[in-house]
Amino acid sequence: MAHFATPNQSGSGLLNVISNFFASLWNASRQQAELDSRLRQMRKLEAMSDAELAKRGIARDRIAHHVFRDIYYV
Repeated sequence: MAHFATPNQSGSGLLNVISNFFASLWNASRQQAELDSRLRQMRKLEAMSDAELAKRGIARDRIAHHVFRDIYYV
């Protein structure tokens, strides 16, 4: 039978908790920035005329689908 000795890593546990906390904050701010960018794109498209949207191949009622097409299947 083999025996393994594992060192006590209680100090690194706290470091992991702190690291995970800041990683979560970073991810949340990144997601917020991405959402803001998408909302700006939606406003820009909504301000266009139907003819301008048609040139881009987008129907007015499909603007949200177009803007979020890569992350949501709507």
